[in-house]
Amino acid sequence: MSEKDLRRYLREMKNDSEEAFRSFYNLTYDRLFRIAYYYVKKESLAQEVVIDAFMNLWNKRSTLSDIENLENYLFTVTKNVALNTLEKESHHQALSVEDTTFDEAAFSDSPEEVLISEELFARYVKALDRLPERCRQVFIAIREERKSYKQVASEMNITEKTVDAQLQKALQLLREALT
Repeated sequence: MSEKDLRRYLREMKNDSEEAFRSFYNLTYDRLFRIAYYYVKKESLAQEVVIDAFMNLWNKRSTLSDIENLENYLFTVTKNVALNTLEKESHHQALSVEDTTFDEAAFSDSPEEVLISEELFARYVKALDRLPERCRQVFIAIREERKSYKQVASEMNITEKTVDAQLQKALQLLREALT
């Protein structure tokens, strides 16, 4: 994701360019989806979160080009929408089920642990975005989508050895970026 391209799209969006918004959407959707999924743990809910985040961005398009750290802003907007969505979901579930019991383990993390976890996840997302395209595709397919080497090789029209090599390269680059 090129900061220069994003800035250009933001300037064009300021002038109500739907085409620029579409390009911005295509360039950032995968990343925002991964952030949303990290929080909501459900694909359909993550898609809703991303759509809401993009709606927020469109509504604030006139001021977006003034933002200094765009990566952090996009991360924060998506995280906030995801947390708001989770809050609404839990409130909705509490109203629909009288005896709701909460998993105490989900609430046992200290605020410090939560903050460290979020910071580490943000670094992971940034590092993942910086991987070469094929490495990123292989890594996501194997590690996040839980596909087999054989499936990935077939889908990408490459050998299983290439899948393994690309995965190892991705892991090495991620290790370097996260240490």
